[in-house]
Formats: sequence, structure tokens, C-alpha cells
Amino acid sequence: MFKRKPKVESSQVETLVGAGTRVEGNVQIGGGMHLEGYVKGNVTGAPEAATWLAIAEKGTVEGLVDVPRVVVHGEVKGDIRARDKVQFGPTARVSGNVLYGTIEMAAGAVIQGRLMAVAGGAQSAEPAERGGGGGERGGLSGPATVEPAG
Repeated sequence: MFKRKPKVESSQVETLVGAGTRVEGNVQIGGGMHLEGYVKGNVTGAPEAATWLAIAEKGTVEGLVDVPRVVVHGEVKGDIRARDKVQFGPTARVSGNVLYGTIEMAAGAVIQGRLMAVAGGAQSAEPAERGGGGGERGGLSGPATVEPAG
């Protein structure tokens, strides 16, 4: 009945890339960025906890996303490094690996890549070692899709 979208921890939007905007080149942010357009290049953020990126349903990043807090409702064609927290809405599509401190994923989100937890949460950028299969660094390999229960 009611759909709850993941909330961004900070409400301060310092950068807005509108739906009709296309950016070619790397973007470095120092606060909050809301993306409704297209970025072909890497999006990096200062390591402070207040730095975040929100990608709207029609927003796309084609490159590395390296920001402490990330919310995805759109598409990322590249790896995501969210040392603090990453949230995937039901329309999220990722073609790349995801390195995260904390993860939230809604039913319908599609990740084509590996999910790797950061050891010690936001304090470390190294993937956590896990026992068992899953490759050298642990995590999931292959596409991961969250389907509604029922």
C-alpha cells in the first residue's frame, strides 16, 4: 500500500544534477548530492560521514562511486564503495561490485556483481574475510536479485 523509500541521513543537498543534465568527467563532492541526470565518470566524496550521494530512479552513473553514504534508486555501471552505508531501492540496478559498511536492499533491486562487507564498518576500507567459498575476498558472486516474498 505505502512504499517507503530509503532516507538519506543528512537532508543538506549541496549539489543537484537535474534530469536533463549530462556530466562527462569525474565529480568530487564534499556534502550531499542528488543525481537525476547522467554522470559518465567517477563520483568520489570526502570521507566525512556527512558526504552522501542519492541516485534517483532515472539517474545513472557510469563509473566508480566512492562515497561514504549512497542511496540508489537508479543505475550504476561500475563499482560502489560505500564505507558507511549503502541503500538500494526497488528500482536500483547495479553492474559492478559493492563494498559496504552497512547495506539495506529493497525487494526488486538488482546487483550484478559481488557484495563485500567492509571489516569494522566505516573504519576500514578493506573487505572482510569470510570463510567458505565465494572467491578470495568473500561475498557473493553473480547477480543478486531480491524478490518479494509470496
